[in-house]
Amino acid sequence: MDLSYCIVNTNGGELLEKCLDAIERWTPEGVSYETLLLDNASDDGSPKYAEGREHVRLIQLTRRTGKAANDSQLLREAAGEFALLLNEDSEITEGAVGALIDALRADPEAAAAGALLMNGDGVAQPCAWKFTSVGTALAGALWLHRVFTVQSGGAETRRVDWAQSAALLLRTEKSNAIGNLDEDFFVYGDEVDLCKRLADAGGHTLYVPNSKVFHREGLSHGDSAKRRIVEFHRGRDLYMRKHHGAAQAAIVRVLVAITYLERAFASAIARKHEPKRFLWHARAAIQPSHGDGLREAAAAWNRAHGV
Repeated sequence: MDLSYCIVNTNGGELLEKCLDAIERWTPEGVSYETLLLDNASDDGSPKYAEGREHVRLIQLTRRTGKAANDSQLLREAAGEFALLLNEDSEITEGAVGALIDALRADPEAAAAGALLMNGDGVAQPCAWKFTSVGTALAGALWLHRVFTVQSGGAETRRVDWAQSAALLLRTEKSNAIGNLDEDFFVYGDEVDLCKRLADAGGHTLYVPNSKVFHREGLSHGDSAKRRIVEFHRGRDLYMRKHHGAAQAAIVRVLVAITYLERAFASAIARKHEPKRFLWHARAAIQPSHGDGLREAAAAWNRAHGV
């Protein structure tokens, strides 16, 4: 089999239907495929959108677990030469899948290829970056993040450090060889770590701008903004401690907190954004082990449902 679509759904609602419809419409002719849909104990009825679809295999969990664990389960079960990780709020467009497959086949050393991600209005979003480090954190504090850290942009396929897993094509064999995603990450930071370990094993990541995918970012987490912010900074801190050690992780925590305090101050003056959200980020950046994130939300759901 050529391709396994790997989708994790947590209360994706009608966006899941759009995701599955796009797969049926835009999978290239001649590409043999399966769609593995892992439902992370949704309670909004969204698994119904998988019913009656020829290529879809639904895996239903009774308790909620982390995105990294969910994706790893799908990658272990994938039969395809390639596995395309998709969020339930991602929607491929015409030519997107073919462009990703062609990119990996043209570069045998590449282990992953990321698509150009667009918001619901079709505006391209940053979706490939340099690996997190003291240097990238410093660039952020100096307001140079888009110059020195963001690697998406332009019209040519090129090598990048990591790309977002909302639409990330993997060589299944290479991903399985390194144990897939690290399940210590609940969500956020897991794809950075995956691309880093693939690179350490000799397989780099590509950014493929000819592959365009809609991504309604954030809608895959039906929870508060504060919980997402806490989990985001936890993931970055875990990555830093794992790959760079405690000292550099502490430096990054300070630099990132400074970055968000600067943004809070600037937004208070310009009155274009709500400073409160930046202050939430600053607090979570400096103390990533404090507060309730998406992990606690899932645990509370499991307790409430006796699982």
